[in-house]
Amino acid sequence: MIRILTLLLSTFVLLQSSLAAESRPNVLFILCDDLRPNALGCYGSPHVKTPNIDRLAGEGVRFANTFCTTSLCSPSRGSILSGLYAHVHGVTNNFTEYPATLRSFPSVLHDAGYATAYFGKYHMGEENDDPRPGFDMFVTHKGQGKYFDTEWNLNGKKREVIKGYYTTIVTDLALDWLKQQKDGKPWCACIGHKAPHSFYTPEPKYEHAFDDVRVPYPATAFMLEDKPAWIKQRLYTWHGIYGPLFEWRKKFPDDSPAAVKDFENMVHGYWGTILSVDDSIARVRAWLEETKQLDNTIIVFMGDNGLLEGEDGMVDKRTAHEASLRIPLIVRAPQLTKVAKVIDKQVLTVDVAPSLLELCGAPALPKIHGKSFVKLVQSGDPDWRQSWFYHYNYEKQFPYTPNVRAVRTDGWKFIHYPHGDGSADKHMAELYDLKNDPGETKNLIGKPEMISKIEELQGELAKLMLATGLDAHTDKMPLDEGVKSELPDAKIR
Repeated sequence: MIRILTLLLSTFVLLQSSLAAESRPNVLFILCDDLRPNALGCYGSPHVKTPNIDRLAGEGVRFANTFCTTSLCSPSRGSILSGLYAHVHGVTNNFTEYPATLRSFPSVLHDAGYATAYFGKYHMGEENDDPRPGFDMFVTHKGQGKYFDTEWNLNGKKREVIKGYYTTIVTDLALDWLKQQKDGKPWCACIGHKAPHSFYTPEPKYEHAFDDVRVPYPATAFMLEDKPAWIKQRLYTWHGIYGPLFEWRKKFPDDSPAAVKDFENMVHGYWGTILSVDDSIARVRAWLEETKQLDNTIIVFMGDNGLLEGEDGMVDKRTAHEASLRIPLIVRAPQLTKVAKVIDKQVLTVDVAPSLLELCGAPALPKIHGKSFVKLVQSGDPDWRQSWFYHYNYEKQFPYTPNVRAVRTDGWKFIHYPHGDGSADKHMAELYDLKNDPGETKNLIGKPEMISKIEELQGELAKLMLATGLDAHTDKMPLDEGVKSELPDAKIR
């Protein structure tokens, strides 16, 4: 009788484990590069039609105020994977590897029984396209990749130039792997699009999609009287509106009125690449529907960092201004909500990993800086953050942005620029009342009546940084050598 009971109990446990495995949600994680929220229909673009991305938002959660903690590709990607600020995960620039021993949400899911794969732009380790730990399948390339005919490393087995448009190819690769997955074993598939990163090259069918849309320089490009001098110096560089505009302007610098046409062409190209991403979403969704896996799949669509598109006369990212910080984040997951929602609270890149792991019932990553947004979405979270800090370190390879330390609250932003040698800030600081001036048009740093607000924000910044291990002794940063005019090396653009 005991043997029979033991056998029945073992059978029950195995059955429960099997059912648990089958009920665990899949994860489809889709990451775009340099994607501005307002370049999507669901975030308010009047020109860029993204019906498939919009549909995800209309069936799930659109986070209206999501930010990166470092506006640079590799550091931000490290924060998304780990839930940690860049100075802790160690990827503080675009040339550093994600540590092989550092846990990430895909590696935790892998150890929990998920099949895991990565396809596309990984961009942590500029010249390394080898497979990384925690993934059963890893398909990437060196550097930025190309919009057409990229050479891929296919899981370490061979390198091959695959003819065609990047967005189409990376979607093909992901779908090929998904079609090979076994029933009953959950999977986590990560798709890293190159789009819409420079150099913006739409596929032929979208080359002229926006020819009739006029795109002037933003008004803030000419509102620099109260801004620090480095912003004005940047105007004529690789990261300024009068510079080469990622090769859309052939003769530069050019501050003539007619040169706005180059800027317009650049923006048209940027928008065009996003249309192909929307097509990719449609293809993957169709497969999920055909295989009846849609409602058991957590779909995350997001960008790694924001992008300046002429704001304050700047292009690229790296700064602590709103366009550089803001990213789109959309999550479609019936496990999270069956009713479409828009969340206005400040959510960060470091919140993605803990949220996905909670939704999957997987072990949490220890000692991270992020916080799961599951409670926030489902019932509201009275303890949700009201402030956070941003940091970026000066790069000798891209000498157009100083060291940046900033704090953003629900209503205010304070930015300062430490020189990197322990002395006082080299550049004028910035203070913005975001409630009344969301476009950051009026720098209030010199107003006597703002002294108490500045001191309050300085204290909040110091407190937030200290909570991640940064103080006057541990916050090491490069020496700011000033804004320079030379172009960056062609191999790292």
